[in-house]
Amino acid sequence: MAFNSDFRSAESQQGQVAFDAGLRAYMLRVFNWMAFALVLTAVSAYAVVHTSLRGIFFRAHGLANGQIVMGPSIIGMVAIFLPLVFVMVLSFGVNRLSRSAAQGIFILYSVAMGISLSSILLAYTGASVVRTFLIAASLYSAVALWGYVTNRSLSGFGMFLFMGLVGLMIAGLVNMFIPTSFMTTAISFVGVLLFSGYTAYDTQRIKMSYLQYMGAYSADDIGKLSIYDALSMYLNFVNLFQSLLQFVGVRSDDRG
Repeated sequence: MAFNSDFRSAESQQGQVAFDAGLRAYMLRVFNWMAFALVLTAVSAYAVVHTSLRGIFFRAHGLANGQIVMGPSIIGMVAIFLPLVFVMVLSFGVNRLSRSAAQGIFILYSVAMGISLSSILLAYTGASVVRTFLIAASLYSAVALWGYVTNRSLSGFGMFLFMGLVGLMIAGLVNMFIPTSFMTTAISFVGVLLFSGYTAYDTQRIKMSYLQYMGAYSADDIGKLSIYDALSMYLNFVNLFQSLLQFVGVRSDDRG
């Protein structure tokens, strides 16, 4: 009897070790896809600003302080909203898309996002963009790690975070038509808090989803789900980075 009890205990421990390894492998897959998307976004933004592509997506809008002011062309305006199209395709096609299709759309989305965000490299100095990226990466890593290891349930914050996101979007729209420096600063501050919270929340959500449902999914389903989870984490980072840029970014004097 003692032998059988020890055997079942050892078997249970081996199963737990294998399950933990599977969880770590899945989380690593999610963050690898997210990191890959960020690299594609950065490369795309750099290519638009520093190659002949710049003339396609931007055009001169006039002079300010003796410098040429660049703004989006018609194609550039289309590119700004193009990422939204890819997100909608991924969202509405979650049950129809194959894993390879979801991966391909996610790759295209990250490139489109780079084109959409390329104006950041015109508006801010390269050094401040890099510095902001490092700060965002450090903060993001810290809150994601906390979300992964904490024993406190963050599920109750989901509705609070969603309502905060809706409020932030409304405030952003108001600030577009009636801009004030105070509102811009307030939106950026709330954005840092909100997307830090979303990062911890989504990290724990992904972990708990794996614990609850992964045993019922096929390898293909798991591969596709990792893309959608990577998309959530990618959006959290991009929004956190943009919010921080309002605080630590240095606007470029050379807009030409």
